[in-house]
Amino acid sequence: MNGEPTLTYVYAVAAPAPRLGESLAGLRGVGDAPVALLDAQGTLLDPQGAETPGPVFVISRVPAGPWREEALRSRFEDLAWLESTARAHHDVIQALTEQTVVLPLRLATLYQDSARALAALREQQDVFSARLALLARHAEYGVKVYVAAAEPDTAGDVRSTTAHDTVPEDAPSPGKAYLHARRAQHHAREDRYRQARQAADRIAATAALHATHTVRHPTQTGPLTRGESGENVLNDAYLVPDEEAEAFRTALERAGRGLPGIRVEVTGPWAPYSFAMPPTQAADTTGRPGARS
Repeated sequence: MNGEPTLTYVYAVAAPAPRLGESLAGLRGVGDAPVALLDAQGTLLDPQGAETPGPVFVISRVPAGPWREEALRSRFEDLAWLESTARAHHDVIQALTEQTVVLPLRLATLYQDSARALAALREQQDVFSARLALLARHAEYGVKVYVAAAEPDTAGDVRSTTAHDTVPEDAPSPGKAYLHARRAQHHAREDRYRQARQAADRIAATAALHATHTVRHPTQTGPLTRGESGENVLNDAYLVPDEEAEAFRTALERAGRGLPGIRVEVTGPWAPYSFAMPPTQAADTTGRPGARS
């Protein structure tokens, strides 16, 4: 990079594979940087490099200026930059998953130099190897459950009466009618959420039967998540053996039937983002957690 100081950006840990290098030929990562492999011997392999005996880091060298902590603090607030960078990060990982088992790392996992990245790779070779073996022939699937949005609030629409209206003697006053309507609305809402929670538990139990591991993510909230999908009440990730993938999808489709107001969304297969184990001593120059794509 013309003598400019660089940092080492690490996308993932990858298991050795005969054609791993070929899958990276011509691939560009974050900031349009070339992608390479760093093995435990300290060799920076080009895309035509031979197979290595153990896990490797998949890396790019990026200019230090835009990727230092003080620069990233503001760049993480730039949604266009963040989306573009996350997509580039994910594209590298997706290319890898077509060739081998991958432990995806967080967006903006950075080391001051290749020597520090190498030290982390060497230190955790056994841990990485065990984790890669665990994830072999598995994929991540996401399962989300949504409950239909509540009906518009009409409790306050209590029509006033006039002298010409006929009002039964035992009719409640407008104030009481309002309170009754609000109470009924509250009970309906509680019933709807109780049914949604029961449905989510049923669906989660069904999914777990076909998975080896589960991660429960926080449900998605906010105005951008509500729209036509309704409100998110379950947001789980499942690690599913490849031979169970079809049965997993079929079982969830069956479990979601006959549940009025409930929608089940299954996504995947994905690289195992939720089940990867990042390096314990990664020198993340951002000083903050990375982000998923």
